[in-house]
This record gives sequence, structure tokens and C-alpha cells, in this order.
Amino acid sequence: MKFYSTNNPDHKVDLAEAIFRGLPADKGLYMPERVDRLPQQFFDDLPAMSFAEIGFQISKHLLGDDVPETELKALVYEAINFPAPVVKLDEQRYVLELFHGPSLAFKDFGARFMSRLMGHFNKENKRELVILVATSGDTGGAVAAGFYQTPGIEVVILYPKGKVSLLQEKQLTTLGHNIHALEIDGTFDDCQAIVKQAFLDEDLRKQIRLSSANSINISRLIPQSFYYFEAYKQLGAGAPVAFCIPSGNFGNLTAGLLAMKMGLPVRQFIAATNGNDVVPEYLTTGTYRPRPSVATLSNAMDVGSPSNFARMLNLHGHVDGKDLRTSLAHAEMSKVVSGYAYGDAVTEDAVREVKAKFDYVIDPHGAVGYLALNDWQRQHPGTRGVILETAHPSKFKPDVERILGQSIEVPERLAELEFREKVSTEMGVDFQPVRKWLLERYT
Repeated sequence: MKFYSTNNPDHKVDLAEAIFRGLPADKGLYMPERVDRLPQQFFDDLPAMSFAEIGFQISKHLLGDDVPETELKALVYEAINFPAPVVKLDEQRYVLELFHGPSLAFKDFGARFMSRLMGHFNKENKRELVILVATSGDTGGAVAAGFYQTPGIEVVILYPKGKVSLLQEKQLTTLGHNIHALEIDGTFDDCQAIVKQAFLDEDLRKQIRLSSANSINISRLIPQSFYYFEAYKQLGAGAPVAFCIPSGNFGNLTAGLLAMKMGLPVRQFIAATNGNDVVPEYLTTGTYRPRPSVATLSNAMDVGSPSNFARMLNLHGHVDGKDLRTSLAHAEMSKVVSGYAYGDAVTEDAVREVKAKFDYVIDPHGAVGYLALNDWQRQHPGTRGVILETAHPSKFKPDVERILGQSIEVPERLAELEFREKVSTEMGVDFQPVRKWLLERYT
């Protein structure tokens, strides 16, 4: 399989280059050359498949023979070794729990798959590989856990100072070994801008082998499609399902669109955002206005310029990356994606409502999804909807306990981080000091 740039369909590379480079030089994002429908046999066999087998079949379908089949199966089965259960709230509303991995967030799926895929291609390379990643909360913890002590790979995580929860920060800053944290005195967008500058700095890349672990990396995106099929399998036969996705950088929703292109029956995608409502605004008006992010209760979604929006446009007929206002892409995307945005006060109300009605503790991001699904279903009665619960509520323990007025259980693997010493390097929002730090450490 070849991968092309969203800014230039004629620029094509193989899988190894796509995952190690992260970003094409033309500032686009890599996409698979083809996203064909899965064979009917896959859907016939789906009810009896394990989650890992679903992931393997999709990987083989998308990647072709880029990785020998036996090795691909081994790495997928090793990466996808925890469940993604669907929990029923009522006949119309379900929750897909994506927090049963090591870092208690959905990004474990992508990080673990990517680390093993990179390890496969990195085996023969003697030069150290530096993974550079920006996080608004959960990506960093998942990447840190996924790549921890991986031979030949160093990880540098940029996160916004004071804008991630305490336990999220401890996941980034307490592992040591090959995991390093840069605390940026700005927003997630500032972190993401620095990472993008690094990848477009050809002189820096000549001196350091850089790659990315954000959802801008195609190998992070592919495994996020697995659990849409897993959820559909668990729900059993019936009408196509609406998936409601709490959204920040929009990698999760983009992965859902890939799943639909591969034949998954989807009634609708619902993009649920907080005050950072760039994409819902676009879906309503046709105007895309990226802007500085604002801090909210659902911090992992505090993204004002979502990178994966370029892929969303690309999947709806926008192939050259030059005009984000194209009416064709807007018309096509609006048919399958609906957008909603909510403030912190109603988000808190939703956390309380879900606990009172269903005795289920939902995190603030999932609560935004609950609100959006409710609003969409009022206009589409009788439909089934699945909310993606992207992180364990204990990762936001102070806020959730304050909202509910009760203590919540923290899984042991997260609770023990609270007492570990934080180690990070403070930086401003400029690229040059980060560039200097990288050069001093890795050359």
C-alpha cells in the first residue's frame, strides 16, 4: 500500500516512510492510496471474531503485504490485548468504553499498535529514533506507556502547562528512562505548532531521526478504526448505528470515517465538542475558522485548529489541500457528520444526569458526547447511538468528584502515579528553544 499527501495526491510513499516521517514536506497528512470495502466474508465472520482478529483483518486489508502476515498478526494481537466493552444505558443509548488499556484512554490502541509497527521497521536501523508528540491530555500518557523502554526509540512529549489533569501529567512526567516531558507555557495548539515546525525543519531532520505519535501519524489512526467494528459486533444485528465522538483533534472521528469507507454500516457520525467548536461551526456554515483554543472542563478536546480536519475534507472529495472552503467537501461531509458544542455548565449537569439515571460514572468528555447524542436523537427518534467514552473518569478525579459530590474509584495503576516525582523541562511557546534542546540531547 502506498500513502499520499492530502496536499498532493501525486506525492506517494511506502508505509515505513509514512510512519517515520509523520508529515509530508508539503505540510499535508498521509492517507492510504485506497480505502476499499472489506470483503463480504469479513462481515459474515464478524460475529465470531475476537477483537484482536478484527484488528488483524483490517490491518491486512489496509496495509497489504507491507508487513509479513505472520509478523503483522503477532504485533496486532500483542497491541490489542485488552477489551473495548459496550455498556448499555438504555435501548437507544450505549457507551463504548475505550479506557481499559495501560493508560486508561482510547489512545492506547493507536500508541501500542504504532510502537510495535515502528519497532518492526526500526529493527535494522542503528540510528536512534526520536518520537516527538504534542498532547492535550491523553495522547502523551498512551504514547509514554506504549513506547516505554522500547530499544532504539526516545520519546519527547510536549504538553501545555497547567492545562492537563494532575494524573494525566504524572503519566507523562514520571516514567523516566526513554520518556521525556517538555512543559510548554501555552496551549495545546502551541505544542502542536512546535511539533509541526520540527517536522518541516529539514536541517533538524538531517541531524535527528524524528517521527510523530500524534494522530497526524497514519499508523496511530489505523487501529482507531478497529473498535468501531468491535462495537458494531457487540451490538448485534440491527439498523446502522450512530456513533457520537467527543472530538478535539478529530483523529477518532476520522478513523470512524475510514471504517465506514471499509463498509461498516453507520447511521451518522456526531462530532461532540466543547467551546472549541471549529468543526461544528464549519458543518453548520461551511466556513472553517481555526482559532486559539480555550480552556474547558473537557481539556483533552481543547483544540482550536484540529489537524485531522484535512483528512476529513480529503475523504469527502477535497484532494489537493488548497481551498478549505470548497463547497463540495462541505456538502458531502455534512451528510454523514453532525456537529454539536457545549459549555462546561451543561457538561457538569450531564455528568450528574448520567449517574442519577443510569448509575454510570461518565467523564467530562463522554458527558459532552451524551449531550450531543441526546440532541441528535431528538431529531432522529428510534435510532441507536454509541457514545465513545475515551478516558476513565478517574483521570479527571477532582472535577468528577466535585461534580458528583462523592469519591470515585481510581484503578491501582493510575493511583500509584500520584506519589511519583514529576520530572519535566519548562519551555515557552517558541520553536527555537525546543530545537536547541533536541539538538543538544540527540546529536
